[in-house]
Amino acid sequence: MYYSSGNYEAFARPEKPEGIDEKSAYFVGTGLAALTAGCFLIRDGQMPGNHLHFFERDPQAGGGCDGWYYPGNGYVMRGGREMDNHFEVMWDLFRSIPSIETDGVSVLDEYYWLNKKDPNFSLCRVTEKQGEDAHTDGKFGVSDKGCMELMKFFMTPDEELEDKRITDFFDEEVLDTNFWLYWRTMFAFYNCNSALEMKRYMTRFIHHIDGLPTLSALRFTKYNQYESMILPMQKYLEDHGAQFHFNTEVLDVNFDIQPDGKKRAVSVVLRHDGTDSTLDLGENDYLFITLGSNVENSSIGGQDKVCEYLPEIKEGGSFDLWRRIAAQDPSFGHPEKFYSHPEECKWMGVTVNTLDDKILPYIEKITKRDPLSGKVVTGGIVTAKDSGWLMSWTINRQPQFHSQPKNQVLVWLYGLTPDEKGDFIKKPMGECTGKEICEEWLYHIGVPEDQIEDLATNSANTIPVMMPFASSYFMPRAKGDRPAVVPEGAENFAFLGEFVETPRDTVFTTEYAMRTGMEAVYTLFNIDRGVPEVWGSQYDIRDLLKAAVSLRDGRPLSEMHFNWIEKLELHKVLSLIKNTDVEKLLQAYHVL
Repeated sequence: MYYSSGNYEAFARPEKPEGIDEKSAYFVGTGLAALTAGCFLIRDGQMPGNHLHFFERDPQAGGGCDGWYYPGNGYVMRGGREMDNHFEVMWDLFRSIPSIETDGVSVLDEYYWLNKKDPNFSLCRVTEKQGEDAHTDGKFGVSDKGCMELMKFFMTPDEELEDKRITDFFDEEVLDTNFWLYWRTMFAFYNCNSALEMKRYMTRFIHHIDGLPTLSALRFTKYNQYESMILPMQKYLEDHGAQFHFNTEVLDVNFDIQPDGKKRAVSVVLRHDGTDSTLDLGENDYLFITLGSNVENSSIGGQDKVCEYLPEIKEGGSFDLWRRIAAQDPSFGHPEKFYSHPEECKWMGVTVNTLDDKILPYIEKITKRDPLSGKVVTGGIVTAKDSGWLMSWTINRQPQFHSQPKNQVLVWLYGLTPDEKGDFIKKPMGECTGKEICEEWLYHIGVPEDQIEDLATNSANTIPVMMPFASSYFMPRAKGDRPAVVPEGAENFAFLGEFVETPRDTVFTTEYAMRTGMEAVYTLFNIDRGVPEVWGSQYDIRDLLKAAVSLRDGRPLSEMHFNWIEKLELHKVLSLIKNTDVEKLLQAYHVL
């Protein structure tokens, strides 16, 4: 497997790997990573589709990319996905996945047309004082000292960031700014999370720094992630003969590890309908294993029901499987680094279903858009900066479900500090029913206090979900804690998902999961085509200059506060570049 860039290989079709017709593939899980691996195995590996088997413990595919209606309870979206134009692997695959909405076009086509005609843009990113615009006005509010902290951090080698926390590198010059409010609420970072992962995000998305205040860089699917992404992939696989084995847990995987470093997966322990069995893997059998899950132990509450908090790892779960696998070889990673401290990565995802038009005027006052228009509404999350739960909420294009009544709106919200007390409901978010969480949200969007209980009771149905490991991807880590997609010496297996290591990309994104699927297939089957490299904006001087000026709210770098020695050196540099293309470049990007 190798990386490529440009369109020479992007449009090429690889030759069929020798002996592929005699091989079979087994997949643990049906999240984005596993489905992606299956699709690439059929499209580029040209393996017969009926040679693919997917084991899934739930009754449906999708993993963390969910979106379901529970009869008697309501619509549930545990989270949402924000996409970027430079998700190279994602778009490489979706150009080949037929739409289930429109005949004759791909998922990429319909996605592209939708976001061109209705581009994303937030008209109110932050509120305060019960729904009033906080007037951050697109400003980051970072001082020169804070900018220097960020620049130094950006250039710090990864090795110096291992097992370090964000607070090891930043103080109030960064953490008390609009920049950090935008950043942490958009990406769901705790201050105590991984400094290394934050740097990954900065380098990966440096070309979008100027779009953070308005979220203009984001793109969204038409419907929820399950119906817009998972279902087309599942149909593509099933149309090619792939077999899905639902309600089937994978309890363990056994490996043969030789002294010379060669490693083979030899058997899989399964449980279906309470019956255990063992699948022995032969010479032509390949295994793709999804490790870990940020929706592990999710607990669904209800309008009048509090979610359970379930932080203990249990048999049959994805983290339990990973720790059984990891016990067999050091190269298989260290799952305990990610699941051992749920208090540092838990949060709640909540779906509010409006039942009539009484709440909609308060939404429209903030978003300045009609939530029933079928177009962009919030344009990404709106954060109530003075919320005790640090609550953020979003409304994507409506309807979000094919089955959703046309006059109803689905709101998704989350609280990044669920252990703190609310401002209207004076208790932690984790102790609240759906109705109480809705009341807190209504308070923060400006509903008069004497109307809040009535609207939360009769004009909305609210379903909360507690996720003990929601941002466990961001726990402090070091090299080796996440295993390689294909560990050294592995002959017939690969690891998939957000808890494995692929260079330069960022976890908690659709691209990361899908990239691991592509890399796994291309490596194990020696596909003669390059995997598109991660977009290199961190190496593009134009993006770096634009980001540097944007962080200073448009103030030229030449206006920074320097001592007399620094001013002298700057003058020397400027004299050297005078009347050159370098000077023209710096002026074009308002550095000078």
